[in-house]
Amino acid sequence: MESEIRRPVVAGAFYPAKPDQLSKVVSDLLGEEIDRRCPTSVAPCALIVPHAGYPYSGLTAAAGYRSIAALGRPRVVILLGANHTGLGGSVAIDDHDAWSTPLGDVPVARDIVATLEEAGLSINRSAFTREHSIEVQLPFLQVLWGSTTPIVPICVQPAPRSTLADIANTMASVLDETGPAMILASSDFSHYEKDEVARERDEAAIASILSLDPSRFLDLCASERLSICGAGAIATLLWLAPHFGLDRASLAGYSTSGDVTGDRSAVVGYAAISIVREVSCDD
Repeated sequence: MESEIRRPVVAGAFYPAKPDQLSKVVSDLLGEEIDRRCPTSVAPCALIVPHAGYPYSGLTAAAGYRSIAALGRPRVVILLGANHTGLGGSVAIDDHDAWSTPLGDVPVARDIVATLEEAGLSINRSAFTREHSIEVQLPFLQVLWGSTTPIVPICVQPAPRSTLADIANTMASVLDETGPAMILASSDFSHYEKDEVARERDEAAIASILSLDPSRFLDLCASERLSICGAGAIATLLWLAPHFGLDRASLAGYSTSGDVTGDRSAVVGYAAISIVREVSCDD
């Protein structure tokens, strides 16, 4: 049977479509001083990174990836994306054989996808048809670790906290069997606020994330009507973190689109946050 590949939909728009240009852009964003002490990961980790076009959020996303690079190449990356189309239900898993970028094809961990489906999560490709939040992360993973690390693409919509907590519990029971994984939530922060307002609101949201308290984060999103597009993905990650002993959260970078455009009247905020636990390469 012919392999089923999810083709890129924002190549040439959010990031370069030519492989050599894309590789150079991502390498330049990451910088030359990348700590690669561990060849493969010996512990799970979690990362929150933005997903706008690389000229806008690329430096902030790269700061997030640099912050966890020393942990080594993960055995699998669980990619929790935002859902900008509303298709696919509260949570949707993709079951293509691979996702393609100009840098090559990244395999989907179909065994994990099948186990998640057996555990009650739904496969629905419609959520991914025009969704960019997961796609734009792949070139960073490819430049850091090549195209062989499998991924599990999952779109998460805003949902009641009980639903998100149940999703996290289901995922945790499945991921117990995978070995060390990277759990990545793809999200931008404030949308189209004045720069000073965006920074103030995002600072409060970031503080709630750094506390590793998903209820506090969701309460703030609701009470302040925060426009964080991947709030569901972030909350799911926060419920997953303690299950894997991830107890040290750090802000790796923050910026707004105004830092690039110079227009501070209506900006989008970008944050990169890592959540890890202390482990040496010898453990």
